[in-house]
Amino acid sequence: MDHDIQLPRRVIVGKDVLGKVGNICEELGFAEPVLLISGPQVMEIAGKTVLKSMLDAGIPTDIELITTTDPEDLERILRAASQFRTIIGCGGGKVIDVAKWTAHKLDLPFISVPTAPSHDGICSNRVTIFDSNGVHYSCAATVPEVIAVDMDVIAKAPFRMIASGAADVIAKLTAIADWKLSHEQTGEPISDYSAALALLAAEIVIKSAKSIRACEEQGLRNLIEALISSGVAMCIAGSSRPASGSEHLFSHALDALWHTKKSLHGEQCGVGTIMAAYMHGMPWQMVRDTLKQLGAPVTAKELGIPPDVIVEALVRAKDVRNDRYTILHAQELNTNRAQRIAKATGVI
Repeated sequence: MDHDIQLPRRVIVGKDVLGKVGNICEELGFAEPVLLISGPQVMEIAGKTVLKSMLDAGIPTDIELITTTDPEDLERILRAASQFRTIIGCGGGKVIDVAKWTAHKLDLPFISVPTAPSHDGICSNRVTIFDSNGVHYSCAATVPEVIAVDMDVIAKAPFRMIASGAADVIAKLTAIADWKLSHEQTGEPISDYSAALALLAAEIVIKSAKSIRACEEQGLRNLIEALISSGVAMCIAGSSRPASGSEHLFSHALDALWHTKKSLHGEQCGVGTIMAAYMHGMPWQMVRDTLKQLGAPVTAKELGIPPDVIVEALVRAKDVRNDRYTILHAQELNTNRAQRIAKATGVI
């Protein structure tokens, strides 16, 4: 059976990168005209610089701004994008996901210009979209042809987003444990290389926790490169398996159950990783302590979510994806067992 691995053509990480996007597009010969998708605030912070670089390079470029991922907004963006031949996403996780989804729907090349390291979607071949009921669904997306990361912009991102991205990378510890468990119990194929790459990303972030917390240049660069490596691992595997396991199922269950105060995706995955590591018999205290060091949430209270919702999400998580075997399926949690796990790890 053929395995089609799609990877970015070019990755640029450094200073003053935003102003080089137009020249990069010209060098690689992307088709014109180009649509730049961004958010209102990000447009002021970074999007205008990207737009100027495109116009200075003589590339016709227009703008579409998004504020939500509601189905109506997605359809509006999709209709507008149908008149263009290349898509650029400049912004945080929401913007990158919408731009990537749009490019995939229209079979157009996609350029990723992340402004915050909040999760590993900046490079992956997957995207999470929410329906009109607020329920998520994961679907295939276009792998970016180019990833352009301006470290000056990343350093100015709200620290909560930086900590969230770090937590999302650390979550690969239990994602890979789940994948190996499924390989042993169900015979699911596993890619040793993509699994090793995802684990390496997690290990680098754990070792860099102090530097990331201090927003030092090397720590932030390690985080960005780890997020990109996690995305590459998914590209190699052909699925989100190396980056998403029981901890992500828990996060998605929370999304479906709790709408009052939205925690960040990476924050929820971090808390899920603590409990999943406990169930796997892994050093969950190290996971918890590293997240604390990073300034990421480790309890229900810090997430702003009631304890009973945490417990219910842990029970329901296994039903989020019937095609993904994890430790949640192996242990078949009920409410009492889930509550004991959450209490034992200090989550509630």
